[in-house]
Amino acid sequence: MKPKYQVIIDDIKSHILSGTYSIGEQIPTELALQESYTVSRQTVRKAILELSNEGFLRSEKGSGTYVSNQYRSRSGGNTSKKTIGVITTYISDYIFPSIIRGIESRLNEDNYSLLLASTNNDVAQEKKALEMMLSYGVDGLIVEPTKSNLYNPNIAYYLSFKEQDVPFTMINAFYEELEVPFFCLDDVQSSYLATRELIAKGHTQIGIIAKMDDLQGKYRMKGYIKALGEAKLRFHPEQVLSFDTASKPDLSSNVATYLDENRYSLTAIVCYNDEVGLEVVNACRQLGISIPDELSIIGQDNSYIAKNANIRLTTLTHPQEQMGRDAADWVIKNLQGKKDLPTNTYYQPVLVEGETVKEIEVE
Repeated sequence: MKPKYQVIIDDIKSHILSGTYSIGEQIPTELALQESYTVSRQTVRKAILELSNEGFLRSEKGSGTYVSNQYRSRSGGNTSKKTIGVITTYISDYIFPSIIRGIESRLNEDNYSLLLASTNNDVAQEKKALEMMLSYGVDGLIVEPTKSNLYNPNIAYYLSFKEQDVPFTMINAFYEELEVPFFCLDDVQSSYLATRELIAKGHTQIGIIAKMDDLQGKYRMKGYIKALGEAKLRFHPEQVLSFDTASKPDLSSNVATYLDENRYSLTAIVCYNDEVGLEVVNACRQLGISIPDELSIIGQDNSYIAKNANIRLTTLTHPQEQMGRDAADWVIKNLQGKKDLPTNTYYQPVLVEGETVKEIEVE
């Protein structure tokens, strides 16, 4: 459990970094803070002293305590080497190492530093990461949004970056409630091409497994529905398996149940990504469902896990390293004062044939 003075420090910092307390604004009196946090005067003074030492507050004798921006010059903002913050949902798995590699290679060319944080797709961790970036005083920011298909409670922090003229861009997804430049795969097109490929191979009973707390999942579902509509195929809600970050640990068992319930109706599945595609492959092995004879599978993102699996997954490309490089280039050019930079960039996916799709004979 946090000491009481630390709770006060963290709260006041959050208010300052999110813009709730403006620079130069007087914070509540010691007495008001005592009552608000039900603590002693000594605890309040300890918190204020710590915040003053860190440059977040300044006290004026006989007047009160005010918000200061000294913390910015005490952090990374006073070095000649510029630092770009990077916040991703994950760091060490799936396509993220490639994206980070692309960012890093571009930053190195102009001698920029990289400050990295991850959120594990959790908004509380995103809040901590954003506070760290603001406290450090990064010169620019590249963010992969957290649970991008849901309302985000951290919008105030992004607005703080805007107010401070710190350029930032988003990758893989974006917050629809913010006007922000982004670099994304055309996720609608990715799932559309996957579904269309299966339809072209004679499949009419096609399921989808989609992650619905991320914008990518919403758009990949849209592409699937679009392809079914064009082919005059019915959309069957029971052929959809949705999951989110919270239910992801149960994905293996949920996929097995879904396949078991649909084993005599489905002939193909469009998967949210390659990770899900390989979950389906594993579940099929457990259930004795032959791939691709009984079930065709298409993943998405052309990840290293698909390339290294013991079955070559049919998938679609994702720009990974190029996306990271382009996002870093955008931030650097913005800091150099370049105008007319792109506000949004969509990369077009391409089908990568594997061995998990089979043409079925139309009777």
